[in-house]
Amino acid sequence: MKTEQPATPSTTFNSVKEVEASLKTRMEKALSDLQHDMASIRTGRASLGILDHIRVNYYGTPTPLNQLANLHVPEPSLITLQPWDVSQIGAIEKAIRASDLGLNPSNDGKLIRLPIPPLTEERRKELVKKLHAGAEHHRVATRNIRRDGNEAVKKLMKDKKITEDDEKKALDEIQKTTDAFMQKIDQASKVKEKEILEIR
Repeated sequence: MKTEQPATPSTTFNSVKEVEASLKTRMEKALSDLQHDMASIRTGRASLGILDHIRVNYYGTPTPLNQLANLHVPEPSLITLQPWDVSQIGAIEKAIRASDLGLNPSNDGKLIRLPIPPLTEERRKELVKKLHAGAEHHRVATRNIRRDGNEAVKKLMKDKKITEDDEKKALDEIQKTTDAFMQKIDQASKVKEKEILEIR
């Protein structure tokens, strides 16, 4: 899981607009990191996103699966992988087995079949817990970005680059932006939780 880096204290802003633009960019990055992390949490349905974090040792280089094979979802409970280099079938299977997905690949020498078994009640609860931890991690990152934004605005005020009114307006705006992103994080987390708990 990527952690949002705090803005370096050496970042110098000359206007509230610059602070707000930087803040928005960083919050969007935190949200997109969360969405990427959530795509790798499996649900009861086959989804290529769950394979995103798997790396295969390809001639000594950890390589993403989608750079080694054609990936398909021919049906809701099956993923197929067709390696471009069939000599890599063993390495690909090994990487999938070693992952935390709990999946059992099989192959016919050309094609790897990856059945997606229905999730057990216990596994669903574990995944929801993992999802909540990830969402909380990104909420904290978003609050840290807000703090950096507030400090940058206060510094503009201290350096007499803005008035007290500007400062108050900017701090309100930063809070509004933060609330909006918190809502997006909560919404994304709720949707994913529903997918995990949905029994097909």
